[in-house]
Amino acid sequence: MNKDRVTGLTLKQLRAFVAVYKLRRLSAAAAQLYVTQSAVSMLIRQLEEELGVRMFDRTTRSLQPTPAANDIIEIAQRVLRDIDSLSAGIDDVSALRRGRVIVACTPTLAEVLLPPVIREFSQLHPHIYVNVDDSAPDQFVARLIGEHADFGIGTPDRAEEGVRTERLVGDHLSVVCRADSPMAARKSVRWKDLDGVAVITVRPGFGVRPLIDQSAARAGIRLNVAREVSLLSTALWMTSCGMGPSLMPAAYVRYSRDPDLVTRPLIGPRVSRDIYVLVKEGRSLSPAAQQFVDVLHAHVGTLSRTGNG
Repeated sequence: MNKDRVTGLTLKQLRAFVAVYKLRRLSAAAAQLYVTQSAVSMLIRQLEEELGVRMFDRTTRSLQPTPAANDIIEIAQRVLRDIDSLSAGIDDVSALRRGRVIVACTPTLAEVLLPPVIREFSQLHPHIYVNVDDSAPDQFVARLIGEHADFGIGTPDRAEEGVRTERLVGDHLSVVCRADSPMAARKSVRWKDLDGVAVITVRPGFGVRPLIDQSAARAGIRLNVAREVSLLSTALWMTSCGMGPSLMPAAYVRYSRDPDLVTRPLIGPRVSRDIYVLVKEGRSLSPAAQQFVDVLHAHVGTLSRTGNG
């Protein structure tokens, strides 16, 4: 058998070969494969021509395998089993019966946004594995570029090369205070109103802090940052405990649903801080990952329509 010639074998030829080998009759093989007897005969002839060797000796009543057929039957059966297994696996992935989704997200955003989304998605698709790759704000884009996650949720500090963005939530910088704070009675708070007020926010260089500092500078004030934290979730519970107002994007508070906290937009200037779904440029989402993004969008849309987002 010339190995250089085994380049044009088809699955139909292999299936015909295995069926005839097992059943020894063209008519029986044709019935099993739901084709005509002449079609099976042609497939066997094509296989023999491709391999350059006879597979069956024909008698008046049946077909008898040649030594060459006996040599390759196990290989042919294994190939077909692998193909069938691959096909079933692809069907499972397409039908969301199998797969995994890995989401890169900052810890605070993961805490306030993802739990209800993961719960709903898992109810819809219980066989899909979901994992959250929680990483620092300055690292989660790198996680996407390195393909450690399928997609990310967050706000890049600048236009990042190598990723494409899809707006998820329109957001802006706000002051967060307790419902019994005098600030809660206002519709909005000017940056100048914070002059001299002890506030809570993230440490310099962390996440949204550079934008907060730049915005305060534009307003001509020097912030009195009394407490600096690494996570916005820490700032939230500090404010809830009465330790002072916090500065952060409004969505973090809306999705946390803490009844003791209210947000008021910061104006003069008003600063956008939208949240995006980010995907590595040139990469397509798997069916499972795309379905997760769809559930995420639907959840955010529902909150917006009900006034909670």
